[in-house]
Amino acid sequence: MPVFLNNLQEKISIEGGLLELLKEVVNETLRYCGADGDPEVGLVLVDDDYMAGLNRRYREVDRPTDVLSFAMLEGEPMPEGGQEGQMLGDVVISLETARRQAAELGHGLAREMAYLTVHGVLHLLGHHHDTEPEKNKMRQMEEAVLKRVIPGGGR
Repeated sequence: MPVFLNNLQEKISIEGGLLELLKEVVNETLRYCGADGDPEVGLVLVDDDYMAGLNRRYREVDRPTDVLSFAMLEGEPMPEGGQEGQMLGDVVISLETARRQAAELGHGLAREMAYLTVHGVLHLLGHHHDTEPEKNKMRQMEEAVLKRVIPGGGR
């Protein structure tokens, strides 16, 4: 399943190992959720300034956030057989916010980035956390995927 990575920030250096982990997280999330065909996901890494601009434009919130998902598959589902190589959308993550959150939670940047990636891909697949049952289901899914790709698993 193709994952297209785009690093649009220069404030935090990232290593190839982190990029490979994030690709693995995207693919494991898609497998766990039984995504059909060979869907494509864009993973965009940004800084807080860039993220604040996106958050302001699309959510009318004037501050950065950790992750935003921009799904391409809103509305009617594609006809049967029309999902091969289909672009699900983009997951945008602020590395600066992820680094702060990792420090606050007492774990590494890689683990926080993996969590945010799972969270963002679940949104692309149509999962939400607006209600308590939705939030609990999404949290269970996040933990299940993290346990598959990171020793010790979830948050």
